[in-house]
Amino acid sequence: MRIDVDTFKVLQVLVEEGSFSKASERLHKAQSAVSYQVKKLEQHLGVTLFNRDKYRAELTPEGKVILLEGQRLLQHLANIEHLASRFSEGWEPKLELVIDGALPMEPIMTALKRMSEYNIPTKIQLNMEFLGGVQHRFERDKADLMLVKDYRSGPHYLAKALPNITSILVAAPQHPLAAMTDISLVDLQQHVELTIEDSSPEQNIKDELQFGGDKVFYLSGFIMKKNALLKGLGFGWMPDFLIADELTQSQLVKVDFIGGHQFSFTPQLVSTLERPLGRAGQLFTELIIEEFAKTH
Repeated sequence: MRIDVDTFKVLQVLVEEGSFSKASERLHKAQSAVSYQVKKLEQHLGVTLFNRDKYRAELTPEGKVILLEGQRLLQHLANIEHLASRFSEGWEPKLELVIDGALPMEPIMTALKRMSEYNIPTKIQLNMEFLGGVQHRFERDKADLMLVKDYRSGPHYLAKALPNITSILVAAPQHPLAAMTDISLVDLQQHVELTIEDSSPEQNIKDELQFGGDKVFYLSGFIMKKNALLKGLGFGWMPDFLIADELTQSQLVKVDFIGGHQFSFTPQLVSTLERPLGRAGQLFTELIIEEFAKTH
């Protein structure tokens, strides 16, 4: 025999009304039907749920525990019905986004906060990778969106350009390069270059901005890279939004490389026709574009 979950609703009404007669009136059922439904559950569970020796219908200690669990079950069922209703409206169960760590997180977090205000049923997962690792994870995990600095295009990809990001070549003021002017490529190659490691196991996207020297420290994120720069361990490129305060306070300075000390790139928000976006994906795309436009 399977438990009739509606019986837990009957138990709740019995507790609230205090008698089988009043409960049956409220439930629009015969009192015998209510009594039978409760007795049937007691027999199935092998537990006495109500103390019938008292004037009011009172739960036994075991009955209180059973009712509490039954109420949780009813809430779970209500949640399932709510989710099913929202999914039938076009909301997908899950939305996964892969982000390049070179891009600003502030507009993404603001878009995520705005997303939460819609009270949608979609679970959202954000993953961070670097360089070729972004597209590798996007394809491996069959994610819905990738926010990427660079990627291999294809016939199935749909890309939306975001405002440009600027990176600056910097070093600590105590670093030898900080005191030099008209620095050549050979000069740079005499010092330790700090760069971010490609998180793709295939490392299929080459960082075109590396200077090709033998002295290279590969780091696993921009926070670690900034700390290394501040320590004077080497020089390297940093997104300007991550070092604005350090430049203002002269904790980091621009390196006077003759090839230029800054460059800009256009990040892309990419989806694929192979996995069309649902309502949550479309909404999140709109919010991210809006927030990046504001920061720009």
